[in-house]
Amino acid sequence: MTSHPEAVSRTVVFAYHDIGVRCLEVLLELGFEISLVVTHPDSESEAIWFDSVAEVAKRNRIPVITPDSANSAAVIEQVAQCNPEFIFSFYYRQILGQELLDIPTRGAFNVHGSLLPKYRGRVPVNWAIIHGEKETGVSLHRMEIKPDAGHLLAQAAVSILRNDTAYDVFQKLKCAAENLLVEVLPEMLAGRVIEMPMKLEEGSYFTGRKPEDGRINWKLPARDIHNLIRAVAPPYPGAFFNTGSHRVEVLGSYIRGERAASSEPGIYVEDGRFQADCSDGQRFMITHLVIDGSKADRTLFHQTFGERMIIDPECDS
Repeated sequence: MTSHPEAVSRTVVFAYHDIGVRCLEVLLELGFEISLVVTHPDSESEAIWFDSVAEVAKRNRIPVITPDSANSAAVIEQVAQCNPEFIFSFYYRQILGQELLDIPTRGAFNVHGSLLPKYRGRVPVNWAIIHGEKETGVSLHRMEIKPDAGHLLAQAAVSILRNDTAYDVFQKLKCAAENLLVEVLPEMLAGRVIEMPMKLEEGSYFTGRKPEDGRINWKLPARDIHNLIRAVAPPYPGAFFNTGSHRVEVLGSYIRGERAASSEPGIYVEDGRFQADCSDGQRFMITHLVIDGSKADRTLFHQTFGERMIIDPECDS
């Protein structure tokens, strides 16, 4: 472990989710004086599969607030009263306005879940998998009013294997973010980190995703459909399509680069496993299939669709 900073650094942290937890723990480990933690209340409409930033703050007797708007006058005043040297944002879901960014004497910094400037914006892990990327990572950058656009301080890459889900990749990013901060923060405090301008023209910006965005388009090649399935697999809402009166959810897949058994898209059982033939003549294995809300086995599948579910890409979507 890198040694603690020689001087205590007054800090306000905006954070949420697992990466928020791990990055907050790093600041505590390195001896930062955290005056305030700003986080989100957990939503009843969202599956909460991640750890609580608020709980970590409470364990360490740090004041916690969960405002509807981080940029309200009351929050700005409370942050200013802390007289912070730093503001850090770790997977906090709101954009911090200029009034907040101007408060810390040494700047405001964010950890983002991609190799910036690629995949600026929302849900970068999910988008990277959908686009078939072989790697992603975490980036520490200075914050400015334009999202994920300030100067870069450091990055750490992780691999994306062809059958990794978004959850798998997120676990890698948790470790990468923690290790990055452990190494970089002492160097940053000592003034030994060179900030590099972000080359936005070499990157991309993406918006958030809705459950409806998990709808499968069977006109796409097997690899693209597999990428969508693993990008939105649980704990995310999952991929799905409708055929006739049935709703079919494809919540897990595994690809080996095998040829399809038929030139027509369809789902069937082979050697006790569900297989999906696709329009490009390739197939993937379905590891978790749900039919009308029930987890499918061979019996349910055959009772519902017979030996083969025939998919018409023009109609079944």
